[in-house]
Amino acid sequence: MNFDRSSGILLHPTSLPGKYGIGSLGKEAFAFIDFLAEAKQKLWQILPLGPTGYGDSPYQCFSAIAGNPILIDLDILLQDGWLKKSNLSNTPSFSDEQTDYPNVIEFKTKLLKTAFVTFNKTAGKEQVDDFLDFCSNNGEWLDDYSLFMSLKEKHNLSSWFEWEEEYRNRDSKSLSKFISGNKKEIEFQKFIQYLFFNQWLDVRKYANNKGIKIIGDIPIYISADSVETWTNSEIFLFDEKKNPIEVAGVPPDYFSETGQLWGNPIYNWEIHKKTDFAWWKQRIQANLKLYDIVRIDHFRGFSEFWAIPFGEETAINGKWKACPGKELFISLKNEFGDLPIIAEDLGLITDDVIDLRDSFSFPGMKILQFAFDSNEQNDYLPHTYEKNFAVYTGTHDNDTSLGWFESISEDDRKEVNDYLCKNGENICWAFIRLAHSSVANLSIIPLQDLMEKGTEGRMNIPGTTEGNWKWRFKKEELTSEISNKISHLTKIYGR
Repeated sequence: MNFDRSSGILLHPTSLPGKYGIGSLGKEAFAFIDFLAEAKQKLWQILPLGPTGYGDSPYQCFSAIAGNPILIDLDILLQDGWLKKSNLSNTPSFSDEQTDYPNVIEFKTKLLKTAFVTFNKTAGKEQVDDFLDFCSNNGEWLDDYSLFMSLKEKHNLSSWFEWEEEYRNRDSKSLSKFISGNKKEIEFQKFIQYLFFNQWLDVRKYANNKGIKIIGDIPIYISADSVETWTNSEIFLFDEKKNPIEVAGVPPDYFSETGQLWGNPIYNWEIHKKTDFAWWKQRIQANLKLYDIVRIDHFRGFSEFWAIPFGEETAINGKWKACPGKELFISLKNEFGDLPIIAEDLGLITDDVIDLRDSFSFPGMKILQFAFDSNEQNDYLPHTYEKNFAVYTGTHDNDTSLGWFESISEDDRKEVNDYLCKNGENICWAFIRLAHSSVANLSIIPLQDLMEKGTEGRMNIPGTTEGNWKWRFKKEELTSEISNKISHLTKIYGR
């Protein structure tokens, strides 16, 4: 579908300020929405909100539907009476620039368990009924997820591939016995999902009331170690021992000479077709409850996907295989009507991918940093754009605009400056102006570029697992000067 001409900011909630080591869904999230409204922005784009696993990546989650408990705001729990001030009196001195995931997870999990005990002791009938209604209304995914996470806790968070055979193969008697002996642990997992969804939906409602839409993010693939692969192994290409036959990734590209070996299991698309894509319908429906618009990551995988034999050490030896993407999106459109989807169509984009994207009028993406890369086709320069696109200065996978500009050659910098005809603006604001002035209907700017951050503000380096997803900004950095500058550009370019 075509979106109205508008603009917004890309920022994951983990990057929000706060005293508990990581951004959360509390007052700083609401303050950021206030900033967006004051800056005349209409969109807030985030990364996936799921519970993170390997490498703390939001693109490797234990569930495609559940929320990440470490985003739950502790001060709201204090306000609601599930925590006491004394519970927070020994808060560690966390960094306000980088998230220390292991220590934050340990700290917040302990307090969430305290909140659960308090809830069970003191909650009134109305509060208990509300929790039970949440469990009932979300039982289709919540029951399996809570059991899965409880089993992971019992196995020291090891992958389900390493569990005892009776659990790995979901033996009904063994699972029933586990459920009977671990009711509180399973209920705790449901409780923290209840907290997460209440807090997130309050954030979304507040944003919508301010005229701001939330753009969520759906990774095309599911983590190998996830509740979906454990409960629905038939919809993935697994062998009889439930080991992946092939895994996902991309061939050598802009980001890596050996490609990217993601390791996610490949879908068994024949099974998906036989069920009229029932699993995908459940997934899309769940995401549309959380977001106003969804960006589908690695959209080209719905036309052809790069399948790498399981056990390979790089992505080089993969092969392109066809995907029934058109059948999928026809089925989804029949179910939901016009889908508010942005297609992440970066990388090697062929005519079949363009045809799939355009068949459903999904806006694609344009990245300004790619416009000045001699190794890429020069179709990222703004004078080549059409309206039904979303333009970004960069994404979570890119360096910041300043970091990128400082790393390119002198010749490339001259090319950039010639194209921009800069009038004293630094590269960050010159790029922001270029994005906003383009004909693309949507212009999305990472907050790091508004703050003129260098490489220290980078969120992720594809193909690596260390040091990513940690960046946070300080409260005082979100200034009225930034608000006024982006508001001015938004106004003069009609966004």
